[in-house]
Amino acid sequence: MAEQSGQNAQAPITQDVMTIPRKLPEGGKINLIGLTRDGLRAALIEAGTPEKQAKMRTGQIWQWLYHWGVRDFASMTNLSKDYRAQLAERFEIAIPEVVSKQVSADGTRKYLVRIAGGHEVEVVYIPETDRGTLCISSQVGCTLTCSFCHTGTQKLVRNLTAAEIIGQVMMARDDLDEWPEPGVGTGDAGPRLLSNIVLMGMGEPLYNFENVRDAMKIAMDGEGIALSRRRITLSTSGVVPEIAKTAEEIGCLLAVSFHATTDEVRDRLVPINKRWNIEALLDALREYPKVSNSERITFEYVMLKDVNDSDEDARRLVRLISGIPAKINLIPFNEWPGAPYQRSDWARIESFADIIYKAGYASPIRTPRGEDIMAACGQLKSATERARKSRKQIEAEVQQG
Repeated sequence: MAEQSGQNAQAPITQDVMTIPRKLPEGGKINLIGLTRDGLRAALIEAGTPEKQAKMRTGQIWQWLYHWGVRDFASMTNLSKDYRAQLAERFEIAIPEVVSKQVSADGTRKYLVRIAGGHEVEVVYIPETDRGTLCISSQVGCTLTCSFCHTGTQKLVRNLTAAEIIGQVMMARDDLDEWPEPGVGTGDAGPRLLSNIVLMGMGEPLYNFENVRDAMKIAMDGEGIALSRRRITLSTSGVVPEIAKTAEEIGCLLAVSFHATTDEVRDRLVPINKRWNIEALLDALREYPKVSNSERITFEYVMLKDVNDSDEDARRLVRLISGIPAKINLIPFNEWPGAPYQRSDWARIESFADIIYKAGYASPIRTPRGEDIMAACGQLKSATERARKSRKQIEAEVQQG
């Protein structure tokens, strides 16, 4: 999984970032994937569906798309043949295309997927004993310039659409062969292979709020993919004005790329801190569980040797988060070519974790997954972009950043 952290202090809250429209140019077909229920109903009415039938048709099509995973109107057998033909004339069912798949020795799968415009993003599936977590991307590249994050060395190209975000989930379910068999309910087929979603891939989700919100509402809809909001975690580097909106309009679990206990160090590691500092971020986080009725906030903390890993840092972290229902995920730094940091020694990480644990907070040390295929936290970057740059170029970008 990749980490998204850091933002240039001068960047606006609402970025002028291109998002590919749902309707293709010159009368092209409209993609039904990514439309909200209201959006789907409106599109059907505009295409000639009588208003009195629109709610029923919306529900039928919604189940075909998101419960059964059907991609062909001809297979929607509870609709008349004429109506299916009309749908096929006006609409399409399109998700991102898988370009390549790598499987790690530990079972982690990393997908390179192509979206509109020929751009590519990476998606990672992590199988565990009690769950299967899909790490999805929200932007092509990243506006954020975390000095420890490989993804942040790729410049932002554009926001992903809601279709491209939920399409990553649908693509993974295709690969895992996890759509229900005919006659089987959503929860009747036993434990899910894809049981959790984390928005921790390429990009800062809260700089693409509307598309992320719409995609996650589709994922949570009980007549479709039907994942509980507690099965979805959104990770932000600290876009403070959008945190309350996330609680109100999505209500999923929240993770924060924290990584430092002083503004001086966080300014360097996570430059968005220059705009919204630690105090402002923590004030927003204290309100989040109250508004969203959410569980603990997860603080992500990458362990960097001789940078943020001292016992004093651990004690300061405990003081800072006092009063916030929280757990702290300690992430051994995942090195990448040209990285300016090293992973903290294991004994140092354990000492740090012990201080937090004795203060009453869960402090799991994340086991690095998929390192052999560059699929671990902070390592995601589209293969085409990676191939264009030499190690020296990457090192130079990091030093300039």
